[in-house]
Amino acid sequence: MIPTLAATSPDAAAAWAAPFLAQGVTVVVKILSRDIPHKSEIGGVVLNLTSVEAVRSAAQDILARAARLRPKAKLDGVMVQPMILRPKARELIMGIAIDPTFGPVIVFGHGGIGVEIVDDKSLALPPLDLPLADALIARTRVSKLLGAYRDVPAVKQDAVALTLVKLSQMAADLPEIAELDINPLLADQSGVVVIDARVAITKAKRRFAGLGNTHFAVKPYPSEWQRHLVIKDGWRVLARPIRPDDEPAIHDFLSHVTPEDLRLRFFAAMKEFTHNFIARLTQIDYARAMAFIAFDEVTGETLGVVRIHSDSIYESGEYAILLRSDLKGRGLGWALMKLMIDYARAEGLKYVTGQVLRENHPMLKMCRDLGFACKSDPAEPDILHVTLPLTAEAAAGKGA
Repeated sequence: MIPTLAATSPDAAAAWAAPFLAQGVTVVVKILSRDIPHKSEIGGVVLNLTSVEAVRSAAQDILARAARLRPKAKLDGVMVQPMILRPKARELIMGIAIDPTFGPVIVFGHGGIGVEIVDDKSLALPPLDLPLADALIARTRVSKLLGAYRDVPAVKQDAVALTLVKLSQMAADLPEIAELDINPLLADQSGVVVIDARVAITKAKRRFAGLGNTHFAVKPYPSEWQRHLVIKDGWRVLARPIRPDDEPAIHDFLSHVTPEDLRLRFFAAMKEFTHNFIARLTQIDYARAMAFIAFDEVTGETLGVVRIHSDSIYESGEYAILLRSDLKGRGLGWALMKLMIDYARAEGLKYVTGQVLRENHPMLKMCRDLGFACKSDPAEPDILHVTLPLTAEAAAGKGA
């Protein structure tokens, strides 16, 4: 964003403008009032000011005009900015709005003073990554102007999309934002710059239980659950929530798991793993499920994955775990199971459940050591149901 200085009086505006003018930079003066969101409607913007006297006079005129045309508005003064001259820049609008049903939404479109008349906007639910931001941009007519045409160079690649991603991250990090408008955002071959913005804040509303962001309709990537684990003999392991771009790592990981271990995990012989199959493992709804993927911090190799998926009433979650076959007995499985249980407890689940083949003795021993109860399935004699209560009420058998 360009430097923006608040002045409570015409004399203060002149003082703020002096350093810019001394450098040969012309300045802009704008009305500063939360009650006047559209400054141009009351003549609240004066451009290309070249002297201290002109700045002082412009500030006086703006404040007098605002008081006359908006007598009930609270006037905080004026803003002073350096004049930005980017003649081939596109004027865009982007921001955050709150939908009563879906919560925060990201807005993008054609900006400038004619934004309502042009009416070229699109909306998307955060969180956004670059492909989702590109899709949001593509749904507008102004997207066609971002490329090169005639003597106008193309807008810097990914500059607009990356700004939308950052805006989405701001919505995640600052749930108090009730409204944020950037208009205009100038975009050209050198990048983007914010010319004007306004923000409204309110008390954040939680939409999910648990830690981290709880107000998006689509729960964002839970980065707060990244952990650095130290296992036996100082073995350092990074465990973090799985991401869609982990698909290549999962493919490589599965090549280090024996057919027998795959059968114990999936209850059937697995000969191949298609893209669709791996996508279901890596593209998850963090509001209903979690999968932790573990990497060796030194080599970067994928070591294992543990996951849990809740039931429809968010009372219990079913777990599954798979490790590289050559890493058994080193404490990794125990550490990942503990991490999964900590997550389930923090999310407010009452039980962790699972299905284990009766012949899978190492897994059954670990479950018992962790406090799981094991129970035979009358319909499937080869399968044992394991259950770990996470609350005192669940341990007492209430509501089971």
